[in-house]
Amino acid sequence: MHCIPEEPEFPDGHQAEKAVWDALRAQLPDDVVLVHSVQLRNVGREYEIDLLILCPGVGLAAIEVKGGQVSVTNGQWYQSDRSGKRKIQSPTAQCQSAAHAFKKWLLPRLGTQLVSRFAHIAALPYTDVPQDWEMAGTPRSLILDRSDLANSRELIRAAIEDEGHSGSPLAPSFLQRILPHLSGDLDTEATPSLGAAELEDLQQQLTERQKVLLDSTRSIPRARFVGGAGSGKTWLAVEKARRLAKEGKRVGLFCYNKGLAEHLRRQTAGWRHAGPVFVGEFHEYAKLLGVPDGLGQAYFDRDMPQQLKDLAASLAVEEKLDAVVVDEAQDFAPLWWEALMTCLKKPDDGEVYAFTDERQNVYGRWDAGSAGSAMDPTAGLVTLHIDENLRNTKRIALTFKGFAGEHLTPRGGDGEPVRLVDCATEDALDLASDCVDALIGEGWAPNQIALLTTNKRHPIHQEAFETDSIPQYWQEFHDDGAEFYGHVLGFKGLERSVVILCVNGFKDMARAAEQLYVGLSRARCLLVVVGDTELIAEGGGRELELALSKARLWMPILGEEV
Repeated sequence: MHCIPEEPEFPDGHQAEKAVWDALRAQLPDDVVLVHSVQLRNVGREYEIDLLILCPGVGLAAIEVKGGQVSVTNGQWYQSDRSGKRKIQSPTAQCQSAAHAFKKWLLPRLGTQLVSRFAHIAALPYTDVPQDWEMAGTPRSLILDRSDLANSRELIRAAIEDEGHSGSPLAPSFLQRILPHLSGDLDTEATPSLGAAELEDLQQQLTERQKVLLDSTRSIPRARFVGGAGSGKTWLAVEKARRLAKEGKRVGLFCYNKGLAEHLRRQTAGWRHAGPVFVGEFHEYAKLLGVPDGLGQAYFDRDMPQQLKDLAASLAVEEKLDAVVVDEAQDFAPLWWEALMTCLKKPDDGEVYAFTDERQNVYGRWDAGSAGSAMDPTAGLVTLHIDENLRNTKRIALTFKGFAGEHLTPRGGDGEPVRLVDCATEDALDLASDCVDALIGEGWAPNQIALLTTNKRHPIHQEAFETDSIPQYWQEFHDDGAEFYGHVLGFKGLERSVVILCVNGFKDMARAAEQLYVGLSRARCLLVVVGDTELIAEGGGRELELALSKARLWMPILGEEV
């Protein structure tokens, strides 16, 4: 027998439909089509045929199923169950209306009228109806009661032939024309892009649930939110700034990286209410207040923040900040924090919120081992831990779990296996570029892919620096127009569906672990690691080596496992 669907779902409270379905499936001939729940719309009204039977050479039967005890008093139908007794429409009349709607629905689709015999039957699997009962418009032959279910095959055939409104038998060829409209087969091509979209919707939904952390800590004016990669810290930082600004406070939303700064500006640009008075990089804020630009790392690390401290002393109160929100706070040197605090209206107890992950201290501006001690510039803030990873698939999160700490709890979907391209360090850049082409060939969209290096820049990335087009470079990344080529240091706080981590060496092996942690955690759905596994193990340690031993070995030129 052809059943549509093959195994229907019967929700709670639909036991009667299941009982009738099971009886019919056990008894009807093999050439019969049995359909569950045919939903119809006709001129704004909705109809449903609980069960539809198509018998080749015989005709059709629409069945309305009513559970509980069904009765009729003075022409009024009633249905009784544990919730009480209530009036209902005549089940045969209800079924007849749905059958007429089905005929009208089929006409434009088939181009011809359905004229086959069509019976309208009420199935009452928990009611006993005397054989001599009948009422106007509802002969006993159109009722299947509890005892009739055991002989439903013959009773349904008789009902179609005797009560089918003098139609003709249902031709097998006509039945085959109806079938596609009932099955609704939709054979779509599975693409990585669509699979990633579903995963990322889940990740976004999980991330937005993190707002409960802000709700429960709203009375804490100075806090540091400590969480591993993918825990939603950037989303929380933006949301905290939004709430503070909505309260009418002068808020500064800060970070260090240019790419992250552009992301924060875009997130806050569309707010309907007032936004932060400043969004972006710490050094840009200093220049905005009048500190001159300069040259050399020493100037930006020491001289500029010192000048900002001096300048803040003479700032008018109305120009100062009520609250400071810092994303990727581990990137800020202690002197930067001191300078920011002087920009608060209340430096000692003004609102300060730091979102940080000391394990991503890739710039080494302070000793991550001193977190929480007197050497930690955020030590005076109340520490709140965020242990769930929400942005990455579980397979990706487990790859960098050794860096994120024992409390990391992956919550994303399973996703695809991590892929590993094992090659010599000098070949990594070329093979990583080949990965981009191979992934696009698999169906990934170019703008879902980011290629990140750990040492020298990719040529496309290098060209952006040499042509002094960095602002445009980051705008293009956030516009999602094409694949992206960058360095792990500049990609902190950012992400893409697919990340190809090109381990083309390390300038400083002492910082290799932090760089690997950042690079491994930027992919939402698929991570591809390209490089010398011995070098990666040396930089990332034994846990990373074990994690990558479970990765799928891949070669982009072949496009398959090796």
